[in-house]
Amino acid sequence: MSRDTHTVEKIGGTSMSRSAELLQPLLLNDGGDPYGRIFVVSAYGGITDMLLEHKKTGEPGVYAHFANAENAHGWSDALNRVAKAMGDSHCKVLSAPGDIQAADDFVRERIEGARSCLIDLQRLCSYGHFRLSQHMGIIRELLAGLGESHSAYVTTLLLRSAGVNARFVDLSGWRDDRELSLDERIEFAFRDVVCERELPIVTGYAQCTENLMSLYDRGYSEVTFSRLAAQTGAAEAIIHKEFHLSSADPKLVGLENVNKLGHTNYDVADQLSNMGMEAIHPSAAKTLRQAGIPLRVTNAFEPSDPGTLIDDAPAQSPQVEILTSLDVFALEVFEQDMVGVKGYDATILQILTRHNVDIVSKTSNANSITHYVDASPKLLKRVENDLAVEYPTASVTTRGLSVVAAIGRDLSGLNALGRGFAALERADIELVAVQQGPRNVDIQFVTTRDDADAAVRALHHALIEQASENRRAVRGTKVKREPQLAA
Repeated sequence: MSRDTHTVEKIGGTSMSRSAELLQPLLLNDGGDPYGRIFVVSAYGGITDMLLEHKKTGEPGVYAHFANAENAHGWSDALNRVAKAMGDSHCKVLSAPGDIQAADDFVRERIEGARSCLIDLQRLCSYGHFRLSQHMGIIRELLAGLGESHSAYVTTLLLRSAGVNARFVDLSGWRDDRELSLDERIEFAFRDVVCERELPIVTGYAQCTENLMSLYDRGYSEVTFSRLAAQTGAAEAIIHKEFHLSSADPKLVGLENVNKLGHTNYDVADQLSNMGMEAIHPSAAKTLRQAGIPLRVTNAFEPSDPGTLIDDAPAQSPQVEILTSLDVFALEVFEQDMVGVKGYDATILQILTRHNVDIVSKTSNANSITHYVDASPKLLKRVENDLAVEYPTASVTTRGLSVVAAIGRDLSGLNALGRGFAALERADIELVAVQQGPRNVDIQFVTTRDDADAAVRALHHALIEQASENRRAVRGTKVKREPQLAA
């Protein structure tokens, strides 16, 4: 495959659950040429949560039940529920009885194969020489791959019924005993694919020696997507979401008040990832950026809209592009004798790294260091215990807060910090902390969690809505003055 001849496109789980709606406008390219594209698909909405654990609530899935099982009933029943959910999902997408039967058979073969594997592993680990804990990472990968394999296979059936030469590309390593890297897995799977004459539907999960889940956990599908784009020399990488990448959450500030970003860069995408609002996983963004491949984020249900292009281009003019917020914990270590002593921060970072805690931002002064972290209270308690051992005379405290970030490619010369202060004061919102780095790509306003939504609304109005009105007024003034100048 040569550059400029194909795109690599990804469809998320929520959109996949509505793939029947996407058949004509997106998958069939609205009557145009359906080829010259590669689609990477996620599992249908909710399936990966049932296989692993719920991403937001932590409710246990098959994986968690198996890890804590005293017998096979809990995880086996959970696996049965997954099988039923998969069947329900593809029955909403497929209409031909033969296709539904083929999908049912596929689910049965994969689910029962996984069940046999788990039973055999449980039996093996009943002997003293084998430890279940040593195999849990592999089990997590095995289970995750079931969801993407199912959705990719069903989408292939859907497209073939519509007359498209679709090809199911299974990167999950099912019943494959070869030890392949991700690049080798992709190269082998695409060795005879001809994008000009067939439409590859690819699993978002790829089994490989890198063990994607151990590195990226639930971000593995975007890593597969980006590596596939880079390795095949795609002209563009496209992510189809169920919404546009907008200046704020429309549910918070009103659909009529948000702007579609339209164009931004990978720097802004990284800031969004740091705030838990991933346009793309940061490792995937790095792969695309280094390969020189632009990323486009579109609304899957508005395929005619070009969406938002993400590349390395700088902003044409300074502006705040997006407002977002994230609930965090402020982890503060206060030690009166810290000043002048080296190594405090390094030890704290070692502990946070050991517990795999996500750091959103940090601040420090002479005798205190505060990290704003995205972590569960249970995990944070372990961190506090370790800090207490390292610093027995220090005061270690945590407080639930929110970070509200104003982000843009270039914020210089806008006085966004001052205007943000004034907007929050008018909204009667008291700031806990605020910080802006010298690179002028983001400003972080720290508020109480109760005030976060109101802060987003106030800042969006002051920094984006009013700025847009001012720019429109300036353009209107210029247009009106031209005839006067000409006269």
